[in-house]
Amino acid sequence: MKRVLIAVLVLTAACSGGGPTSSGAPKIGFSLATTDADFAQEMAAGGKFGADAVGGVELQISAPNSVDPPAQVKLFGDLGRTAPDGIAIEDLAPELFVRPLADLAARKIRLVGVDTVPAPGSNVGLYVGNDNRGAGRQLALEAIKLLPPDASGEVVLGTPNPGVPVLDERANGMKEAFAEKLPGVKVLGPFETKNDPAANFEIWNGLVKAHPKALAFLGTGDQDAYNLAKAKQTAGGSYLVAAFDLDPKTLAAVKDGTSFAAMSPEHYFKGYVAIRMLAEAAKAGKPLPEGWVDPGHLLVTKANVDEITARQASDQAKRDWLKSRADEFFTGIQSRLRPMSEAK
Repeated sequence: MKRVLIAVLVLTAACSGGGPTSSGAPKIGFSLATTDADFAQEMAAGGKFGADAVGGVELQISAPNSVDPPAQVKLFGDLGRTAPDGIAIEDLAPELFVRPLADLAARKIRLVGVDTVPAPGSNVGLYVGNDNRGAGRQLALEAIKLLPPDASGEVVLGTPNPGVPVLDERANGMKEAFAEKLPGVKVLGPFETKNDPAANFEIWNGLVKAHPKALAFLGTGDQDAYNLAKAKQTAGGSYLVAAFDLDPKTLAAVKDGTSFAAMSPEHYFKGYVAIRMLAEAAKAGKPLPEGWVDPGHLLVTKANVDEITARQASDQAKRDWLKSRADEFFTGIQSRLRPMSEAK
């Protein structure tokens, strides 16, 4: 289903603005790491909304069917030829894109890094991404609120892609929060939990069995969120579980109390912000601003899970929920720019 959606976006993106664009419309692109994960689907759909909000641009979205950085590099090269007015890129292996990005930057093609901070030497001046350390910290603080003030024991962390800066920073934020607020707690990991959902579940199931007295199990990825809930439902126990993103199974687990929370990096809005900024610059024939723009993150608990579940029910529901927030965000967009060196 997710692959189908990405394909549809590629075919229909040229209709941004409610109708066919002229042959002289700016051509922009969005390169994503994969089509088969919720985060990529959300960013792609949000990017389409951003292009629609500006109108009069042609948006091409490309991604390999699964996480395959070399395949994405090839597709990115194709975008360099077909989207000369600007490209946004989300990837999971920034070191592989240093030379391709630097080559496009030398050709004065507008570039936006999305979700993953571009590696040094990429010469990308604008980055749209979360404060991932802050998001991980907030999720851990929510767990800490549910534990005794003098708690001691183990907390187990997992991540599907060790070494990916976005995920590493989420784990770092969790560790910092526990070290500061509950120094008697020993934080283990993060252990590698794999991208494949089936493998991810087996690893979490094994970690739960290996640490039966753990206080909490926390993950950095979307597979982690729903598979931790499944592992808890399978094995039972009173420990806390939570991770990232808004897969429907994850929201259902927050609703029924299996998971105490889910942290949303707001991928849809992130895609919207990146592509709207790119489209506005391309349409005006201006360079992009430089710096880091944080689109924000959202903690989902029982208090707001019904609202967010309703928002996630359809693309139109997401657009309706975000429209006023997006307009407010862009009213002060220049004031939101921070130095790229602070991105984490």
